Amino acid sequence: MTLRAPAKLNLCLYLGRPRDDGLHELRSLFCPLTISDRIVVEEAEEDEVVCPDVQGPNLVAAALAGLRERGWGREPVRVEIEKRIPVAAGLGGGSADAAALLRFARGDVGDVEALAAELGADVPSQLDPALALVAGSGEVVEPLPPPRHFGVVLIPDESGLSTGEVYAEADRLGLGRDPAELDSIAAQLREAAGGGASPLAYRELLVNDLAHAALSLRPSIGSAVSALKDAGAAVALVTGSGPTAFGIFEDIAAADAAAGSLGPHFAGAIVAGPDPER
Repeated sequence: MTLRAPAKLNLCLYLGRPRDDGLHELRSLFCPLTISDRIVVEEAEEDEVVCPDVQGPNLVAAALAGLRERGWGREPVRVEIEKRIPVAAGLGGGSADAAALLRFARGDVGDVEALAAELGADVPSQLDPALALVAGSGEVVEPLPPPRHFGVVLIPDESGLSTGEVYAEADRLGLGRDPAELDSIAAQLREAAGGGASPLAYRELLVNDLAHAALSLRPSIGSAVSALKDAGAAVALVTGSGPTAFGIFEDIAAADAAAGSLGPHFAGAIVAGPDPER
């Protein structure tokens, strides 16, 4: 069985203050993209997760172990992950991979939603990838209608950025909004995106509160954001906790032309759009 695990783009991210459990309240719009990891699941003599591009613990291995603990009775499997989503880039690649395996087993194991929440804040939203208004620390997912087509240019950084370090830097900088403000913003996002409009129709709401922290840790991100603006992006931001910068364009053709104009310094730019399968 071959599975797709689409990247997710944080069209915006509004940050709350730390909760008692150490996590942060947030309000965000998650959008799945056409860029995706490829996962092959096949029978094996024992459970095994193979991902040559990721060293150390893998979230898919944790998902597989969690499924077994919940009684997943399928024969042992070998799960091989072909990474196409940049690693530690703020695009949710690891979470998407784990969620893809949970989708595969969902008919055989109950309450995979609870397991998804245990695995990480971004995993629940990727169980059924779709444009979604996300709240809590990522576990409250409200699906919205698919957006009108648009194009995206992604500029990953040469090295990843730790999500934990970015949130810690946000706390050091004193970032974070009051709960009432977060709820008001969520209502605005729901109204703006709820009719299936392009994000360009509500560009004034596309804000990333974590950008200040990401730029503090990795100032070079600012050069990528500026390059996207110079290339004609209607909106240019940092996605999630970074370090990937993204620019939004009217369509794929415009995004492709912009990527071609960025020059050799940004030769790794990726052109994508909202995932048409969702």
